[in-house]
Amino acid sequence: MTIIMNQIKDVQPIRSKKEIDDMKWSLKRWCSERDYILFFIGINTGLRCGDILKLKTADILRMNKRELKIKEGKTAKVRTIDFNNIYDEVKAYAQTVNSEWLFPSRKGEEPITVTQAYRQLNKSADMVGLESVGTHTMRKTFGYHYYSRTKNIAMLQTILNHSTPAITLKYIGYNDKEISDSLKDFYL
Repeated sequence: MTIIMNQIKDVQPIRSKKEIDDMKWSLKRWCSERDYILFFIGINTGLRCGDILKLKTADILRMNKRELKIKEGKTAKVRTIDFNNIYDEVKAYAQTVNSEWLFPSRKGEEPITVTQAYRQLNKSADMVGLESVGTHTMRKTFGYHYYSRTKNIAMLQTILNHSTPAITLKYIGYNDKEISDSLKDFYL
């Protein structure tokens, strides 16, 4: 849940590939390549928005073995992020950035804020008719699709640094419909 100006917003993952593609298109069309790459990294790594915004251009351009060690802001734990599947696109963007920050503000002297990232994500979501989008949508989308593909809740719990599998399932928005659908063909 995200609190926006005294309102509680129930942020959800983007569950369909088409909606993810619509969001990517909208970010490129209505916002910027910067905002698209932010979303792209978020849905492919599961990093928190604040941790993504701390990335520097040099972090990407000097990456060793296409892996990056990041000290997470919330947990202070060091996590190794594998950029292998997204590296070429992120590097191509990084080469165009004229700032030390990978996601620079207009002046370029500092990164955009989480609030600005939220605004851009919501602007794009509105353009394609998506609701319940916030900065945690990227992380939740990663988690939802990782779990949908692997069914490995223990690994996802570790990736997201959650304390229990139940917290992870609740966080990624697995709800009664997904649980019911998973039981439709179950028969012994």
